[in-house]
Amino acid sequence: MYKYLSADEFKDSKEMKSFFQLFKRYIENKSVKSEVSWDEIKSPTHKEVVDYKELENGTIQPNVILPKLAVLKLNGGLGTSMGCVGPKSVIEVRDGNSFLDLSVKQIEFLNSKYGSNVPLLLMNSFNTNRDTQQIIKKYLNSNCKIRSFNQSKFPRVYKDSLLPVATSLDDDLDCWYPPGHGDLFEALYESGELDQLIDSGIEVLFVSNGDNLGATVDLNILQYMLDSHSEYIMELTDKTRADVKGGTLITKNGKVELLEVAQVPKEHIDDFKNIRKFKYFNTNNLWINLKAMKNLILEQKLKMEIIPNVKAVIRNGQEIPVLQLETAVGAAIKFFSNAHGVVVPRSRFLPVKTCSDLLLVKSNLFDLKNKAYLTLTPERFFGGNPLIKLGSHFKKLKDFQERIPHIPKIIELDHLTISGNVFLGKKVELKGTVIIVCSEGERIDIPNGSILENVVVTGNLQILEH
Repeated sequence: MYKYLSADEFKDSKEMKSFFQLFKRYIENKSVKSEVSWDEIKSPTHKEVVDYKELENGTIQPNVILPKLAVLKLNGGLGTSMGCVGPKSVIEVRDGNSFLDLSVKQIEFLNSKYGSNVPLLLMNSFNTNRDTQQIIKKYLNSNCKIRSFNQSKFPRVYKDSLLPVATSLDDDLDCWYPPGHGDLFEALYESGELDQLIDSGIEVLFVSNGDNLGATVDLNILQYMLDSHSEYIMELTDKTRADVKGGTLITKNGKVELLEVAQVPKEHIDDFKNIRKFKYFNTNNLWINLKAMKNLILEQKLKMEIIPNVKAVIRNGQEIPVLQLETAVGAAIKFFSNAHGVVVPRSRFLPVKTCSDLLLVKSNLFDLKNKAYLTLTPERFFGGNPLIKLGSHFKKLKDFQERIPHIPKIIELDHLTISGNVFLGKKVELKGTVIIVCSEGERIDIPNGSILENVVVTGNLQILEH
């Protein structure tokens, strides 16, 4: 398949060699059934999935354990899904702070409180690296040392022919892709950062998605991991009906594995989505022993399941389907010794994927503790977070800000659905279940100071200035 790339380009590029190995595995396994045998699956035992409450009673020694920790944020994503340009991590999410601002402030607070020197690593992609390098300059004098490295740059392949879209290593960016967060292991090693961390005495890497505002350093988990000599800990949390597709831990052939919905036989999809049978899902908050990671890399044992992600490129005015071969960092759990899950409070999983999520974290439902940590306000003494569904008119950040320039009060909200051309005024309060559906071609303006409780608003409603 590399007949379009010169021999020198292929020979000199480690990334091309890594991609070729991945591509070869994909071809070899393509005819092999990827679904798991349902009869082989067992629920994890108490030893394999530990409740967080059992960790809270242990003795914590911050001065002993923090010098052994580094934090890594996955920073390869763009804000395109929310209509933004550049790294998603720089989108403002709370009180003028971006995702990255809050990550830095959390490490600063930790280092100041305990006199530690925990570093923050950013795994960028070729899409986010240049902008991120400029942005992190503002943190040069902070009490948080930031280091960054790039994940790999792999060529997309045409779905039908499996030939590479790229004909040269200098081809346009739409010919390439960052191969998922499972690339973390190789990218960390090839960048030299892995050896540098180990040489400085760091033993544990805490990995999380850059847009998960609940993924903060937890001393209980760190102490437990070091005391239990675990090589890999995955944070799990209780499933709700909104999380039925999330990956979950299972036991297979005596090993803990991550089971994703794509691996489940069709006849057992409903079983997989049953929140009573599979109670927990993967938050992608991961704690990984660095020496164990290096050994597995050198032994070439980290061969996670390949995820073929279908995308499209525009050629001659037409959309052509292409494949991105990716892997997931969570799937590596089965290669580590004494690996298991910890069931953590839902507060440690607070991702912002959409403007619906953004409304939640910007609201008075959360307080910003120590100017760094989002915490649920004590006034919300019942239930979990409300379910918020904003329609396509709110998909892009610009439209969201135009339609909801003032975030409503939602402490007593259970469910909110807004569909159509809707605008909220100042000091609006939403309680219980609120559904606002605007008719096609019409407009609904919710007046300033409105209190909506257990109501359905439909049709059109426009407030005229006079």
